[in-house]
Amino acid sequence: MSDLSIRGEPDVGEVVDLDERRARRALVSLVKEATVPEAAPVADAIPEQVQQPAVEDALPAHGSGRARRLRRAARRVRTIATHDRTRKALRAAVRHTAYVWGGAGVVTKRAWEGRTVAVHHRMRALALAAGDHMAAAEWQAKADSFRRERHQRRMDLITRTPQAVKSAAIGAAGVEGALLLLGACMAIHDHQLHDVVAPTLAAVDAVRALCWFVGVAWGPALALMTLAGLSHLWRAGQKHETAPRWARPASGAVDDVPITPSIVVKALSDLGVPQLKKGIKEMADGAAGMLGPITLAGCGVEVDVTLPSGVSTEEVLGKRRKLAENMNRHEHELHMTLPPTPRTVRMWIADSGALDLPIGPSPLVIDPDTTAQMHHGRAPWGQDLRGDAVLVNLHQKHLLITGMSNQGKTASLRALALWTALDPRVKFRLADLKGVGDWQMFEGIAEVLIQGPTDEHVIEATHMVEEGVAEMQRRGKLMLQLSAKGWSQDKILADPRFDPLVLIVDEAQVAYGSGAVETYTTDSGAVRKGAPYGGAKQDSRYFQAIKAIHDQGRAVNVTTWEGTQDPTDANLPKRSREGNHIRASLVLGTESQAKMALGENPVDAGAAPHKLRQGLDKGTLVVAGAGIDMPPGQPSITVRTHYINEDDAKEIAERAKALRSGLKTQGADKDAAQEVDHLADVLTVLGQADRLRSPDMLHGLKNLNSAVYGEWTFEVLTQALKPVGAEPRKYNGNPSISRARVLAAIERRAEEAENTTEFDGQ
Repeated sequence: MSDLSIRGEPDVGEVVDLDERRARRALVSLVKEATVPEAAPVADAIPEQVQQPAVEDALPAHGSGRARRLRRAARRVRTIATHDRTRKALRAAVRHTAYVWGGAGVVTKRAWEGRTVAVHHRMRALALAAGDHMAAAEWQAKADSFRRERHQRRMDLITRTPQAVKSAAIGAAGVEGALLLLGACMAIHDHQLHDVVAPTLAAVDAVRALCWFVGVAWGPALALMTLAGLSHLWRAGQKHETAPRWARPASGAVDDVPITPSIVVKALSDLGVPQLKKGIKEMADGAAGMLGPITLAGCGVEVDVTLPSGVSTEEVLGKRRKLAENMNRHEHELHMTLPPTPRTVRMWIADSGALDLPIGPSPLVIDPDTTAQMHHGRAPWGQDLRGDAVLVNLHQKHLLITGMSNQGKTASLRALALWTALDPRVKFRLADLKGVGDWQMFEGIAEVLIQGPTDEHVIEATHMVEEGVAEMQRRGKLMLQLSAKGWSQDKILADPRFDPLVLIVDEAQVAYGSGAVETYTTDSGAVRKGAPYGGAKQDSRYFQAIKAIHDQGRAVNVTTWEGTQDPTDANLPKRSREGNHIRASLVLGTESQAKMALGENPVDAGAAPHKLRQGLDKGTLVVAGAGIDMPPGQPSITVRTHYINEDDAKEIAERAKALRSGLKTQGADKDAAQEVDHLADVLTVLGQADRLRSPDMLHGLKNLNSAVYGEWTFEVLTQALKPVGAEPRKYNGNPSISRARVLAAIERRAEEAENTTEFDGQ
């Protein structure tokens, strides 16, 4: 071998393996020792540019071209497999396949639960776990009833099948007989004997044509039905998110960061409270001792934080947003309250994005057999932040719901009223001062339904509440009489005369802000102004009526429910809002409004309706007061209420109407000239008094029945009583109505009726 081979060893590392390269190096060394003198410089003897061809000629290729092609193909496959488009296509294929497959499981489970008692058993188990044995018994009774009805349907199917076959045979024979009769008529008419079977042959041809059409259309119809079925399965799977998490489309939400003790301690340390940061540094255990156990609570976690000495709970409550952001949460995803333990803050931290998910439909919508019992029952209102059901006891509770406009106030109030309406003992009188039809479904449920925002509607609402005051006073007198007879309190309240009466005023700020004033005409013809109907001052008739019911109505089962916007002293007086047992608030603009809505103590303890998000937290309420089970020492609770849309509300209202025996609702637009006993009404207003001034009598009649006497004047009152001799007469210079003359008029009327009856009998 020449010196050319010695100087130019080729680079063939990518073609041959390590053993081949070692063999070549050994061969080159042997050739060098045999042919090249030690003193001869190889570089000077042979030019470098001619060394490579000699080596390539000497060394075998060993299939280098095929290997390069394989490497290029592998690189292309790897590039295609790892390309972003390929990954997206794979994720889409897996996602949609999983939607169809998972949707099939969802539909199968739904069909199984619809035909078995699986749902009944599950709900019964939940009721037992919650300790509600009455509800568990109800679900067991529903399961037994479902089994009986299912068995009856199956037995009916077995017994009716032979009858159906027999009926089909008789029907076919009848049709054939009719066809033969028609053919006979045709044969007689045309004198052609074969016309007897012509109608039958025509019917056979029609059946054959129908079969041909079905055979042609069967394929496309089957394809369309298959496509529709797959689409239904896909929608069910997408709704229930049956695809793997990695295959779902990106939602754009921030990844959920789990809450750990170190994250909580770091968030508190970076809160900007020097004394808190110093106290954490001085703790030997890394401040772990200041934290209670981090426990799962619904769609988040809960932890109690015991603050170091010298740190006020107000300093931590006032930095809610910064504390939430330190834990990688939004402000609305952190709720803080003060438990009974001193110097302790209880924090509930939601999973990222969990509060933006719906909570599901109301039990009133799911279960058409739901019943209500206002005295001992509880209305399903929604869920708390832990995900537990929130049940409200409304018996003898005055209720106030407030918040900004278009945040779900009417829907939240109406949900409670719909449940209560399923108790046929409860009576409603309702004034909707918005007047857009939100309460129209209570036509046939409420005794009175007023709808509209004008001063006339405020006057009607005022009369309605004042009639509630008169009813409360009547019940109070009756209660004293029954108590004197030895009746117990429970027996009295169980009497139908003490059935719960709920006065609902939605958009009550319209009444508190109204300038409507009572006017009356004196005997001399002068028009005078009386007390204002609306307004927030002490002389407001509406305010005084609400205040009177707050003071005494609870004891005789007369309560008020008010819904109002933006609580301020101008449109919601302090005395009126503080007379409610249950106070709930949707999102508000300021902390001062929150204190007006809920009271200062709940807000100082952490209740924060002003921290809710306008538009995003619709239907979310912060509730304070009685009627709702709350953790010990906690003055408020946040409730995500069930939303009942208008169609579902109408369906529930229809069920309530069926329990009320065709109740006719009296509204502001009803005919006021209905038949009433004016003398009896006048005697009722007189009470035990010997006489009453005409203005007082007219005022009392309006309170007694505003639909009839709301537009009465002194002239109308005089003309109504003059024919019977009971008209007003002067007494001490004032026109007055005498009790003696009214009683005499009633006696004369009774005698005339008796004489008329005797005459008719003769």
